[in-house]
Amino acid sequence: MRKENHGLRLVSLCVGLASSLLQAKPNVVLFLTDDQGTLDAGCYGAPHLKTPNIDKLAEGGVRFTQAYAHVVCCPARAMIMTGRHPQRGGVNHWTQGNMNTSKGRNLALDEVTLAEVLKRAGYRTALFGKWHLGAHRDHGPRKQGFDEFFGIRNGFIDNYNHHFLHQAGYHDLYEGTTPVRSEGEYFPELIIKRALAFIEENQARPFFLYLPFNIPHYPEQAPEKFEKPFRELKDEALRSYATITYATDFFIGQVVEKLDQIGVLDESVLIFMSDNGHSEETSYRIREENHLSGYPKGHFYGASGAGYTGKWSGCKGEFLEGGIRVPAILRYPPKVPQGETRDQIVTAMDWLPTVMDLCELQAEPSDPKPDGHSLLPLLEDSNRMSGYRGILNFQWHNKWAVRMDEWKLIGVVGSENYRLLRLTDEFPERKNYASERKDILSGMLNVRQAWVSDLRSNSTLNPFR
Repeated sequence: MRKENHGLRLVSLCVGLASSLLQAKPNVVLFLTDDQGTLDAGCYGAPHLKTPNIDKLAEGGVRFTQAYAHVVCCPARAMIMTGRHPQRGGVNHWTQGNMNTSKGRNLALDEVTLAEVLKRAGYRTALFGKWHLGAHRDHGPRKQGFDEFFGIRNGFIDNYNHHFLHQAGYHDLYEGTTPVRSEGEYFPELIIKRALAFIEENQARPFFLYLPFNIPHYPEQAPEKFEKPFRELKDEALRSYATITYATDFFIGQVVEKLDQIGVLDESVLIFMSDNGHSEETSYRIREENHLSGYPKGHFYGASGAGYTGKWSGCKGEFLEGGIRVPAILRYPPKVPQGETRDQIVTAMDWLPTVMDLCELQAEPSDPKPDGHSLLPLLEDSNRMSGYRGILNFQWHNKWAVRMDEWKLIGVVGSENYRLLRLTDEFPERKNYASERKDILSGMLNVRQAWVSDLRSNSTLNPFR
């Protein structure tokens, strides 16, 4: 009998120890904003924006001044989720949008996501917001590591009637793959309610909360309560963008406040980033009669086009700095400096290996090799060279770009009409040096070809389909 009691005590001790070790892992909260441009936060110098909560994250962590995502939503999200070039998982073009259509392009299921890495380490995982990596019911967040998913499977919706607005439109608000009808309720508020409840329910265990907002992406619908600080702005476009960005910041602040209330703020890894540059898609209107959203033909739902890029040029959809360079912040006081900046090149692919290092997690032998780099060396030594050694490669559809130190080469597959641009000019990326610096051009074409060859030989899918 005494032996049985001893065995029970041993089992109880082991369970308690395992629970204690699990709880010692930090929570991970990833804020991804949508179309928040290159310098579009107060701490990045945007003169007309109010982002007190984002600025406070920067005060308590590290702000990256040379962070890159991608030209549009899908590839940036693939980079964040997998730590790899989006082409490796089959994301080189728009992914399937409507769940209720035949199967199209979706992130490959054999890609290992950040959610899957954390889930197998005992984390409770949730995504509340925008997925946009393929809407097919056999794919999506619940198939790639998320215990909970509430949000939009495609790229954007009207925030009140929850319909995709391009073409004829369709409803896009789901709990997993179950349609949710909440007409009249503001979508960002719906996801924040879910996020706050998730934090409350899981405060006794480590969790991963991914909040990919659908704002400030068009349609720029901000509740009236956020308009007051900007009523004196005469520029209507700027007023619209400032208001929706202020709303986005407010919702980030609600989550941070909740973490603070339950006493886990400083024990949580907080990541903030945008997916691409600001949008200048200013002409979108409903073009169909009897649109499924209920909006009349001619209804405007485009962007304001009012992002701030400082000396940089470009916007969403372009490989200029204004299209791919984005704000990014990391906060975690136990291991991350506070109130500092890092000027080295970092990318959206770096979050997965960085989180693994911060949470002291090991990759499994079968895991695909990430293309990103852990940021811990840069955090420990501000003079450390970036893992990219000054070289970046991008592609979307048949358009591509290579960054090599101060140079950027932009081209189109099958064309020899190149743009060779310089980032260190007084007015960066305005002059085309392709005809006068053929030595630089040739070297960068070799860099690109090496990258293309690597993708073709080390990807399970056709990377450029």
